[in-house]
Amino acid sequence: MPSSKPVSSSSFGNLPSVVWTLFAGTVINRLGYLVTPFLVFFLASRGVTGTDTTYVLGALGAGNLVGPAVGGILADRIGRRPTMLIGLLGSAAAQGALFMAPGVWTMAAAALLISATGMAVPPAAYALMADAVDPDRRQRAYALFGWGVNIGTAVAGVLGGFLAAQGYWLLFAVDAGSMLLYAVVVSARLTEPPRGPRPAGDGLGYGVVLRDRLAVLLLPLFGIELFVYSLTEVALPLAIRDNGLSPAVYGTMAALNAILVVGLQPFTTARLARLPQLPVYVAGSVLVAIGVALTGLADGTAGFAVSVVVWSLGEVVVAGIGAAIVANLAPAHARGRYQGAFSWTWGVACFGSLTLGVTLYTGLGPATLWWTALVAGVAASAATLALKARVTERAAATAAATVAVTAAAAAADLAVPAGEDVRDEGVGVAVPEPVLALEPADELHVLDER
Repeated sequence: MPSSKPVSSSSFGNLPSVVWTLFAGTVINRLGYLVTPFLVFFLASRGVTGTDTTYVLGALGAGNLVGPAVGGILADRIGRRPTMLIGLLGSAAAQGALFMAPGVWTMAAAALLISATGMAVPPAAYALMADAVDPDRRQRAYALFGWGVNIGTAVAGVLGGFLAAQGYWLLFAVDAGSMLLYAVVVSARLTEPPRGPRPAGDGLGYGVVLRDRLAVLLLPLFGIELFVYSLTEVALPLAIRDNGLSPAVYGTMAALNAILVVGLQPFTTARLARLPQLPVYVAGSVLVAIGVALTGLADGTAGFAVSVVVWSLGEVVVAGIGAAIVANLAPAHARGRYQGAFSWTWGVACFGSLTLGVTLYTGLGPATLWWTALVAGVAASAATLALKARVTERAAATAAATVAVTAAAAAADLAVPAGEDVRDEGVGVAVPEPVLALEPADELHVLDER
């Protein structure tokens, strides 16, 4: 049911300062997102072509799978802010390593490090927003974050073409510089939120997510929907090429998508935030599937433009909802790992579009891919909608459990996990066992037994 709390008429009004800080840092970072889009051209300038290019690009893709998994764990273990700083500084250093790499294998290692460290940042940032924003405003917070990504990426596309013509070293310098500047913003403007007690038996890895049967059902469905969306970056340029159109047409389609998303998202988010999240997400995902499938009917620039408009509207509709749903399901102590699992799902979807998507297109024919996208997207959306009651019930239970744990910890002044020392002017005081009897995950898994 719709939220009982009033929603600001402004899309992003009344969001806490931490969200705006992350938005500003994201815009800065994405303005410098230059090396990856032009990596193939840089490699060619160094004499790396053919199979050797595949090695470097494969390493880059592998990092997109490693980074979110590691970032989610670190966000819950050492904190959101330290994880973001490690990712940003590590990725900036890796940019320099790639530029100076003397051979293919050192380039591949640097590419792996760039994507792994860079992709460790989003789970920590998403978890930090979940810490700072109540469930009723999370969709708008994550939509603002995504809006910042789109703004920065749209400008970076134009900037990258200009800088590449002047010298590839400028791409690396600006990309690394933007990460360092984002790290300065994180260091100066963000503080680590208080961390409550970690429940007994909470292991190091993703067992908490894998034991969550609702998350295990929901995340693969999100992955299928994200796979369909990722085809817009992989299969669309192939279709434009095969229709005898120039690369400039693909650039025009990318610009059309950016204009629609950046222009419409603030207004759309304000209105859709009043509606139940999951049905809105499903409607947007169906639009994306239809828009991608319409690519197969296009036979000229106008036809491709129609398909881009349809899936761009779907992209605007779903903005921020997936991450918000995951955040609303996650117990407070595992928000980083839940967001890491969600980001990892994104990485798998992108990898699948590059492998399975291209294989279907080239091996079985374009029509097979477009029909697969339509059927898979609509079927996954229908299955997602079927989980609406469980997702709503679970989100309410998570919110109630989090409030109860926070209130109990504050009342007992037990914000430090059992067995750790509280240091006050050099004096160590051990917190006695047990710290807290109430564990949110217990209540959540009871709901899944129903």
